Amino acid sequence: MDILHQDDDLIVVNKPPGILTQPDRTGDDDVVTLGKERLRRDRGADDPFLGLVHRLDRPASGVLLLALSSEAARIVSRQFRERHVEKRYLALVEGTLTGIGTWTDYITKSGRAPRIVSADEPDGKRAVLSWQALEQDAGRTLLQVELETGRPHQIRLQCAHRSHHILGDFRHGSSVEIDGRNIALHHRLLRVEHPSSQRICSFVAPLPDLWDRVLTDPLRSAAERVLQK
Repeated sequence: MDILHQDDDLIVVNKPPGILTQPDRTGDDDVVTLGKERLRRDRGADDPFLGLVHRLDRPASGVLLLALSSEAARIVSRQFRERHVEKRYLALVEGTLTGIGTWTDYITKSGRAPRIVSADEPDGKRAVLSWQALEQDAGRTLLQVELETGRPHQIRLQCAHRSHHILGDFRHGSSVEIDGRNIALHHRLLRVEHPSSQRICSFVAPLPDLWDRVLTDPLRSAAERVLQK
C-alpha cells in the first residue's frame, strides 16, 4: 500500500482495490493486519495500536485513515460520527448523466445484504449524497460524489437504484467487467481536523492502475483534472 501520510497520530494509505479494510473469515490480506506488520517492523512494537475509524468496500480503492493511538481514534471517530469530515469519491458509471444533483434514499442492512427501502421502512436509514457529472463518453459518465451520510454500500446502491451502475459492480447489477472482482469507485479525497494540531488536513489518493482498463481519453483527462485540484 502507498502511504499518503504518517505522523505520531495518524497513518493514511491509498487502499488498493481488492484488499480488505479489516480481517474477515477469509483470512485474505487486509489493511489493518498489513499496517500492524509495518508498524512492528518500523517501530519494533510487539502489538502496535492501529485504530480503524472508517471503512472502504473491498472492491473499491482510495484514501483510508487509521489512528495510531486510542485518543486519536476517539477524536477522529467523533468527526466521522458527527459528519464533520469531507469525503469525495470518483465513480465511473454506466449511462449518461449531466449537471449536478442530490440523491436521497433509505438503506437497511437486514441480514448481510444492504438494500434500498421505502422511507416508511422501520429499519431504513436516510442516505444522502451529492454528485457532479465531470465527463461523459462511450455511454459512461465520470461522477464526483460527496457523501453526506455513510451507509453500507451507499454510493453503489444509490447509483444502481437509478440504473447508473458502477462499472464492475456485478453485485449491484453492472454489466461491465473490469477484472471480474473490483469496481470503478475510488475515495479520492478525505478532509479531517487533525486530532493534535486541530489543523484541517486534506489527503488525496491517485487512481489505481485498474482504471486504465475502462477510462477513455476524455474520461481520463477529466479524472486527472479533478485529482490535481
